[in-house]
Amino acid sequence: MDRRKIGIFDSGVGGLTVVKEVIKRLPDEEIIYFGDTARVPYGTKSRETVLKYSAQIMNFLVSQNVKAALIACGTISSNCLDDLKKMYDMPLVDVLTPAARVCAEETKTNSVGVIATERTIKSGAFERRLKRINSNISVYSKACPLFVPLAEDGWFDNEITRGVAEIYLRELTGKNIDRLLIGCTHYPLLENSIRAAIGDIKIINPAEAAADEMKKMLAVNDMLRPQDGEPRHIFYISDDTDRFDMISRLTLGREYAAVKVNIENY
Repeated sequence: MDRRKIGIFDSGVGGLTVVKEVIKRLPDEEIIYFGDTARVPYGTKSRETVLKYSAQIMNFLVSQNVKAALIACGTISSNCLDDLKKMYDMPLVDVLTPAARVCAEETKTNSVGVIATERTIKSGAFERRLKRINSNISVYSKACPLFVPLAEDGWFDNEITRGVAEIYLRELTGKNIDRLLIGCTHYPLLENSIRAAIGDIKIINPAEAAADEMKKMLAVNDMLRPQDGEPRHIFYISDDTDRFDMISRLTLGREYAAVKVNIENY
């Protein structure tokens, strides 16, 4: 048993989709969440910058004495996971590996789509992991950079968002794709718009797969928190934003007040 909190972090508010799934699967655990709202998006930045930012966030979580960390960001997971594992003596779960495993195991046509940020798509990390599990799989990838700012602004499902989704995803049609792997945790916030653009293709939500992996990891290592009253979750951001309250309400079913932290100090 381990009463310490789980750390979850993302480039902004997208990681709240992961928090939602972790709370659902691990209702007794307490969470410290950090959203880098001052420096979002990560997907258009260099790998060196993304590593610098993610290391600062990990330093902050270490200062909070978390027992494990979940990287709720596809860009960090696809570009910096190996570096972070070497830098920190802490169990780390990413959103890339579990989602790729589910996608590769579920596909019936051996043809899947991947949508993510520019940095994630350029890394080729999802394709490598998918092919490592199933060498016969065909992967069709598409960067969707406007999805993150749309999600951050709370534009989840309107005429503009649906139009953007249709433009991005039209090139994936006609490829016999039966699974669409969402490689960014912001994107599930736009699921209705994405679904309207792709039709009857099953969406693989990375938040669900990552939460399952965290639950398994804590159980195997005897790190689950014992049932002991109502869990207390704490949310931190790097820049004040009224949208955090709104998106936390829409995603988690209630508003959480977020504390601003100068992440450059870590």
